[in-house]
Amino acid sequence: MMVKGTYFQNDPEKPLVYGDVEIENIKRRRLRGEEEKEGILCEPVMVGFCGTDNELMNMGSKGLLGPKFPKGRNRLINGHEGIVWVPSENRFAIVLIRGGNSWDPTRYTEDETYFEYGCDGADGLFCDKQYFNPDMLLRIPDGYVKNGKLDRAFAKKMVFPDPYACMLFQLERMEDLGSAHNFRRTMKRLGCSEQEAREAAKEEIFDRTVIFGLGTTGMFIGDLIVQNHKNAKVLFVARSSADSPKVSFALKQTNAEYLQNTFDKDEDLAKAIVQKLGGRATLFIGVSGSNAEHRIAFEQKVLGCNGIYNSFSLGPNISFDTMPFGFENHLIFGSINFRQDHMEKAIELLAKSNYDEIVELIDRDEFTKDPIDSYKNRIYSKGAPMKTAVVWNPKYVDM
Repeated sequence: MMVKGTYFQNDPEKPLVYGDVEIENIKRRRLRGEEEKEGILCEPVMVGFCGTDNELMNMGSKGLLGPKFPKGRNRLINGHEGIVWVPSENRFAIVLIRGGNSWDPTRYTEDETYFEYGCDGADGLFCDKQYFNPDMLLRIPDGYVKNGKLDRAFAKKMVFPDPYACMLFQLERMEDLGSAHNFRRTMKRLGCSEQEAREAAKEEIFDRTVIFGLGTTGMFIGDLIVQNHKNAKVLFVARSSADSPKVSFALKQTNAEYLQNTFDKDEDLAKAIVQKLGGRATLFIGVSGSNAEHRIAFEQKVLGCNGIYNSFSLGPNISFDTMPFGFENHLIFGSINFRQDHMEKAIELLAKSNYDEIVELIDRDEFTKDPIDSYKNRIYSKGAPMKTAVVWNPKYVDM
């Protein structure tokens, strides 16, 4: 079936193109042990732009996208954040993006496979119609559809379940690892039982948290940390002005603290972070996409003894001096994506949130006229909003 859509390709001049593109109904499996199922034809309604899209476009310009293409194709229809209309079921749905022949696609092993709609091996949402596994079309809460149309504010929030679910997974991982990493020391210090020590260590890992970078993922994880750990101290570090709309919204949402990075030298920034925190960090979360993350955490010693480094950026290299790394007992981990239960929880939480306030819409015609220019000069430009989305099919949204 031929549809209109945007797609990535390996081309130094045109890595992102809008035009006619062929889609096909490929059988896919949600989880290992389940049967492969043909997809259901859906119509994308509103789709969000993610930093991953920008990274994939850059990969295409360098000719590196081959492993990401669907089998037998030389292009990838992008888009992995959004809401679709399911005509055969007369309902709207959020697409669960990641599946495959694995027990948990977010934690797949060497003998397992996975796919990711719009990102890796499977076409995504930036097209007029698309096929999705019926088990991966998650239901939306009641009360947001009237006369067959989606509430506009709700629809804008539904470009976030993917990154918000990622952050629910991150929170779970940091709690698990913080508890396991430090409970024996905590048990000795408090003279308590192992179970009590594990609970205490899970809380204490958030005592002095640095979130290096302030995009939507950084804001979401800060929000979730303070929601679930009332004694946590969270410090955002970014280059944006402290009175910018982005920073103002994030601080109002999270009640965290903020440090603007106006420093010329890493050591000066590190000193300011430690002073603001009241000590070295127990937890350092890198979401800026810059190599400064590891330099500040390790070379400048912002990450304290027994601390955890959570690498959520795509692109930067991480290096550390093995002498202090080993003796200061640092733990580094990286994990991306989420399980279905995270996605379902994200939909529930976001529906009640005010995150629609940070979503700006770009007109479909403006975007499709020159998608590369839109990426470079609007969606991912220096002055870009925290989140940009496009109403792909206006007939389904109460505008």
